[in-house]
Amino acid sequence: PQMKETIMNQEKLAKLQAQVRIGGKVGIVSHPCLQDCVSCFGFVFFFFPLQVNMFMNQGTVIHFNNPKVQASLAANTFTITGHAETKQLTEMLPSILNQLGADSLTSLRRLAEALPKQ
Repeated sequence: PQMKETIMNQEKLAKLQAQVRIGGKVGIVSHPCLQDCVSCFGFVFFFFPLQVNMFMNQGTVIHFNNPKVQASLAANTFTITGHAETKQLTEMLPSILNQLGADSLTSLRRLAEALPKQ
């Protein structure tokens, strides 16, 4: 069989490419059960920090930029919502040095010693 050469209309191709959608039509939807629990405990917006960093044992940091923090002081519970990224501790330096506790500083020293000397 012979193969036919097709000439594509560039404008039509660009229009089709613009219509391509990856994922569904719905954006980020919070879980309804979680929202029910939050309202049940009487959470209130506590404050709006610029960032929240959670230091993990593996030398990683869960970083939230511009999160929303809600608190229920009666339940001694906080919620942090927003876009979270898991980053290496070294990626966050030097901006997080003032946030590190004694455990993290020790881990950072061990990490620095493990790096090859240049």
